Amino acid sequence: MPIRVMLVDDQELLRTGFRMVLQAQPDIDVVAEAPDGLAALAEVARTEVDVLLMDVRMPRLDGVEATRRICGGAPAAGGVPPKVLILTTFDLDEYAFAALRAGAAGFLLKDVPPRELVAAIQAVHSGDAVVAPSTTRRMLDRFATVLPSSSAQGRVPGLALLTEREREVLLLVARGLSNGEIAGRLRLSEATVKTHVGRVLTKLGLRDRVQAVVLAYESGLVQAGAHPE
Repeated sequence: MPIRVMLVDDQELLRTGFRMVLQAQPDIDVVAEAPDGLAALAEVARTEVDVLLMDVRMPRLDGVEATRRICGGAPAAGGVPPKVLILTTFDLDEYAFAALRAGAAGFLLKDVPPRELVAAIQAVHSGDAVVAPSTTRRMLDRFATVLPSSSAQGRVPGLALLTEREREVLLLVARGLSNGEIAGRLRLSEATVKTHVGRVLTKLGLRDRVQAVVLAYESGLVQAGAHPE
């Protein structure tokens, strides 16, 4: 069954471009579009959508609040809310970090190559999160002003439940490394790393890798600007 995608952006030309790219894919079907967050909420309530591409800056209701409502239990056709992928331009969208906190499964640059756009949609639909290493670090560095300036680990009790290896894995996830890259860094099998990541998410009560990245930075476990060696 094709992945049902919805496009939410106030620029019709951009929606048209994305639609042309996605409709050419045999496993993707663009089932709905909306020009702003309010229209998106209404459309999600009547159309079954698997993945929603969400702009941040829009009239009436922005992408951050729309994402918060959709991921927080707003009415959704079929009873299952879509996964949200945020569309961002780093020089303008300073609210992208807030959108990840609101429940988005990841983010994409608006000029993303078609192949990466399709891969991101497929990854999110399969339950993964889109956390591109270089762009994740750039975004978190840019938004360092909204992150704690000092350690706040004591306010995240779950961190104390992590083993030394799990904490090490969390640090590398937060720095944008994939499971394969973590496996190479720690000399573990990729399956073992996947198990560690799953345990970290469970112990910290997190939904996916995106939330793990956000928590690691917010807690002070990782400081903005701390790139992997």
